[in-house]
This record gives sequence, C-alpha cells and structure tokens, in this order.
Amino acid sequence: MIDHFTDGLWTPVIAYAVSVIGSFIGLMLSVRARRTTGRFARWQWLILSAICLGGTAVWSMHFIAMMGFQVSGTAIRYDTGLTLTSGVIAVLVMGVALYLTIRRATTAWLLAGGAIAGSGIVAMHYLGMASMNLNGELHHDPLYVVAASVIALAAATVALWFARRVDGLPAITIASLLMGVAVSCMHYTGMFGMSATVEDHGHVMAVPDGATSSELLLPLVVGLFVFLLVCSLFLMLGVEDTPRRASAPAERISEDPGERGNGNGEYSPRHGFDSFRSTGR
Repeated sequence: MIDHFTDGLWTPVIAYAVSVIGSFIGLMLSVRARRTTGRFARWQWLILSAICLGGTAVWSMHFIAMMGFQVSGTAIRYDTGLTLTSGVIAVLVMGVALYLTIRRATTAWLLAGGAIAGSGIVAMHYLGMASMNLNGELHHDPLYVVAASVIALAAATVALWFARRVDGLPAITIASLLMGVAVSCMHYTGMFGMSATVEDHGHVMAVPDGATSSELLLPLVVGLFVFLLVCSLFLMLGVEDTPRRASAPAERISEDPGERGNGNGEYSPRHGFDSFRSTGR
C-alpha cells in the first residue's frame, strides 16, 4: 500500500510554499536578466534565476513532497548520484530555456523553451523516482505519465512566459502562486499513477542501499534555502542596469553645453588627465 501523506498535509503545504518562494525569487531575477545591458551581469542573473526556478521551485518541491511518501512493508532509500543528477538536469534545462526565451523573444522560441524545460522537468521527476531503492518494484501507469508530462510542458511554457513578460511585485506574486500550483499538480499527478509490488521473503527484509530522506534531502534543501537568502541579498543590494537608466547620463551629457565630446560621440571631461598634460601643468 502506498501512502503519499504519511505526515498529513505538512509535506504538500511546505513543498508548495517552497515552490512559490523559489518561483518568486527566480522571476525577480529573470526581470533583472531582461533589463540589464551588460553581458556578464545578464548571465549572472540568468544563472541565478535558473537555479532558483529549476533547483528550488521544481526540484526541492519534488523531494520535499517525497518525504511524505511511504510504501508499506519496506523501507525507502535514495541513490545519491541519481538524486543529485535529477537536480542538475532541472537547473540546466531551465537555464537553457530561460536564455532562449529572454534573449530570443519570439513565440516560436518561447514554445521551444517550454518544450525543453518541460521535458527536463519530466526527466527530473522520473529520474528522482528511479533513485528510490526499496524491497520491491515501482510501476507507473502510462496514462498518468502522459498527464504529468502534459502538465509539465504547459507549466514550463507558462513559467517562461511569466519570466519574459511579468513585471512589478503584484504580478510576480500572482505568477509565483500559479507556478507553485502547476508544479505541485505535475508532481502529484505522476505520484498518484504509481503502484508498488513489495517482495515478501517471509522474514525481516534487509534495508535497501542508499541514504534516507533526512540524511540526503534535508541538507540539500537547507543549502538551497541559504542560496535563496543570498539571491535575496543580491536583489536588494544590486543596482538595476536598465537601458533607460543607462541612456539617461548620455542624454544629459549631450545636452550640456559645458561638457565636450571627443568627436566619436563619447564624453570627454573638461578637466581630465589629457587636458592637464597638454597644458604642461
């Protein structure tokens, strides 16, 4: 017998809250990536956004929800390598999708990015399922697999549309709440399509190989929360480099008759080092 809520509603509620927080900070970072004009700064915001969206909003939600998962008659352990690989996949596909969507702002690239991110989320989910070791076998209903995949593709596309379009605190908050719902629906749709066959050897079964959820998942989730705090500091302390703000000084410079140009449209200060050297002072 499979129980998805061994701890009651605590695990789905906490998982949803983590997904919303990760989505909120990830979308805030994507806004910075859209607005910034520097190449290095743009990559910085994109990478941070991909980690928040893929690593926290999707991967952390998945494995926090898994802490409430139990199969009667057997202990469950997690393969560390496969678990970490599933998280890396979620971050990488989200990073690629964000880049394609933000830098190539067309509907075709939005759909392509949604397909890439959605496929990556599905791969992350079922690779996470494959990382579970138990005394028996898990089976997946194909109908639920298809339904979970459709939800993942739709949710990823909507998330990327939000990343490209939404602006302002109210809109980002609403988008984050909706993304949390979409990610949770995808996860539990896939989970409800699972069944398990437990081996009965007629005696006490050995504990499967791997780490427990508390040994493996809690440190990773705590680490991601620390990362979210760092990203929040970046958002609070960072200076937005928007095209509007970047162009404002240039406009003031060109309109100020007391300042000179160098003939190439660049600002040349009246009392710069070159003028000091030319006067011999």
